[in-house]
Amino acid sequence: MSGYSVYAKNVTVTDNPRALEYRLLGQVTAALLDANRKDAEKPKLIDALLWNKNVWDHFMLDLQDEGNRLPKETKSALIGIDIWVNRETSRVMEGATDCDGLIEINQIIMEGLK
Repeated sequence: MSGYSVYAKNVTVTDNPRALEYRLLGQVTAALLDANRKDAEKPKLIDALLWNKNVWDHFMLDLQDEGNRLPKETKSALIGIDIWVNRETSRVMEGATDCDGLIEINQIIMEGLK
């Protein structure tokens, strides 16, 4: 058994989905905060933005799964946020804005996961 699969098994056994989502959002938000500094290099920003987009795209897939038991209204709201995250990511990559909005929405969702 590889080291990763042992870790993945332990995570699956010890963490519930909300705790995993909270921790993942915390990690990607920390990367966004670090990349949002004025002196941060562009590749670091792009990496953080793409990681955040990937996280939200995976949330979207989970929300569309038939086994997802969240209320319809909650699913709709989160899908709307995912769409916004994708648009805002493009705006940040184009230099039209900074990461503040993406950071804020992640922090709001993290509060809801507590």
